[in-house]
Amino acid sequence: NTTDSRVELSFDLGGSPSVPETLRERALARLAGRLVGGVLTVTASEHRAQLANREAARERMAALLREAVAPPPKPRRATRPSRGAKERRLAEKKRQSQRKRDRRVDGD
Repeated sequence: NTTDSRVELSFDLGGSPSVPETLRERALARLAGRLVGGVLTVTASEHRAQLANREAARERMAALLREAVAPPPKPRRATRPSRGAKERRLAEKKRQSQRKRDRRVDGD
């Protein structure tokens, strides 16, 4: 049943004139593993109705392209742990080492 209603949707990302050049380069770089000759293919077979699979494939294709052309995230600003965080970490390390020391049988 689902093989009869399976849908494949293809989009020529490399040769499409509707995608601006900067976005095309970004999308080609991010989707490099999924492209075959610059063409992005999405399949959908989770529904029994072919129309539902067509809609699912369209949504999946749109989500993939939207994610691929999204601007890169801002670089992370380096931060340092607070003094309280350092003290809590060291106190927990001391508690853990004491706990393990208490478990020893030979009394070292």
